[in-house]
Amino acid sequence: MSESLPSLESLRQEIDRIDSSIQDLINARARCAQQVAEVKRVSQPDATVFYRPEREAQVLQKVMARNTGPLHAEEMARLFREIMSACLALEQPLSIAFLGPNGTFTQTAALKHFGHSVKTVPLNTIDEVFREVTAGAVSYGVVPVENTTEGIVTHTADSFLTSTVRIIGEVELRIHHHLLISEGTQVASISRIYAHQQALAQCRQWLDAHFPKAERVAVSSNAEAARRIKGEWHSAAIAGETAAEIYGLQKRHECIEDNPNNTTRFLILGNEGVAPSGDDKTSIVVALPHNEAGALHHILEPFARRGINLTRIESRPSKTDLWTYVFFIDFEGHRDDPLVQDVMAELSPRMRDVKWLGSYPRAVL
Repeated sequence: MSESLPSLESLRQEIDRIDSSIQDLINARARCAQQVAEVKRVSQPDATVFYRPEREAQVLQKVMARNTGPLHAEEMARLFREIMSACLALEQPLSIAFLGPNGTFTQTAALKHFGHSVKTVPLNTIDEVFREVTAGAVSYGVVPVENTTEGIVTHTADSFLTSTVRIIGEVELRIHHHLLISEGTQVASISRIYAHQQALAQCRQWLDAHFPKAERVAVSSNAEAARRIKGEWHSAAIAGETAAEIYGLQKRHECIEDNPNNTTRFLILGNEGVAPSGDDKTSIVVALPHNEAGALHHILEPFARRGINLTRIESRPSKTDLWTYVFFIDFEGHRDDPLVQDVMAELSPRMRDVKWLGSYPRAVL
């Protein structure tokens, strides 16, 4: 070993010293979080809010901005996410509803956003997630809203039309699909492949090339697909890493999605509003006047004139009048921003109705 390099033993001693300092600092942060909780209880006795999405987004943005490596900025932010999750659990344990069962990508998104110190609650449908959040039976909910390959998740969009919940955050998740088999699967005899309909669509080309004759069976979730094949020797499932681990399955083929950049955006549902974080998005639903030529252009033009970027626009049947539609619009900025308020004031007489779904921090991780 070169004389200029420190010894392995001295390096290990240095790591132990650093670990001890890190542990002391984490506990100091946890004690500070407990004091924050006590201050909130005293100052907000009737409506204490412990989870502040805008504050967490600001902290994570600062972590990434000041990072100097060698760890990647996003990896450092993920470590801080878990520290923040554990500290928040000391203030108030959170329960997070998600589209189940256990092992779905929605559960993975919930843990990515909130960290692993929360209790995740699997529910059978997107509608149930909305209802449990509205009723206050859970702290927050997580639902998928759009995918880069297959577009909008219609059940989520339609649920917003009748629900009073608000969007308080978003999280983006790279989606990697694997073909899973159980110990007893006879690969040469696979005649049935289970998956959620979105996963089947996202892997269509790969399935056409490798299993063109296999029946494709759409089920409620990829986790349900993984659960089903445990007792079927002629079946396979499309699901992610978490489902494979939970149900003890083998990955026969990895990353079979047709689009290597396949990403799903999830929304965080709550009942309270969110203060500006400095890097926000706003979601609204707009109903336009009946039979008015150029009505959609009249709505979109003021955004363009003021330089406000629209990040999504989708139409859905209004569910009220025949052949009428509402438009889901996401744009950069917060409801409290003066520029946004100017736009909405100008648009008010041009819209038949507008529903504010929420202003929330842009996804950090």
